[in-house]
Amino acid sequence: MKKKINHHLIFEGAELSGKSFIMSEIYNFLEKKYNQSKDVLDGCHWINADIGIFGTPNGKKIIHSYLEILKTLINSNVIIEKFHISDSVYSQIYKKRAIKYNEVEKKLHDMSTKIVFLSIDENTKLVKKRLQDRIRLYPHYKRIAKKPEWYLKQQALYRQALSTTKLPFITVDTSKLPNKQVIHQILNFIGEN
Repeated sequence: MKKKINHHLIFEGAELSGKSFIMSEIYNFLEKKYNQSKDVLDGCHWINADIGIFGTPNGKKIIHSYLEILKTLINSNVIIEKFHISDSVYSQIYKKRAIKYNEVEKKLHDMSTKIVFLSIDENTKLVKKRLQDRIRLYPHYKRIAKKPEWYLKQQALYRQALSTTKLPFITVDTSKLPNKQVIHQILNFIGEN
């Protein structure tokens, strides 16, 4: 039986930075390595925490609910797509106020949670291409699509928010995807080299 290392990873980054793509690679690695069942994908759990929640009045309450889920899954590998940093960034964008998550960060720290921050080049052509791809795959996204500059401004707010985190984090450049080097960087960061 394999020695189980329990990873709790939060993937943060501006929209269009490639979170879902990179997460699918990390999920595949962890799930395959730590799966204990022939019937269930139990090697890693993937939580998509934001579906129109962050930056709304429900954001903070939902964050605390997900903390309870993380406590339940303390002995499991869990990857989370967007979390408290995203709620803080979206609140800053939409409500013009920052939210502090010191208590949440302490609880995440106690669960050995780490953050993977995905960053892209400050290149509006790249953002425009990714936006077109997103709308092609998910036509409903067109209703909330913004100009490329907006996504780069959002990325700057993520950098600012991450500058105050107490959690260990890594910044990876996802301007080029697919990119095996990024996957190796993340796996090294979590001790899975």
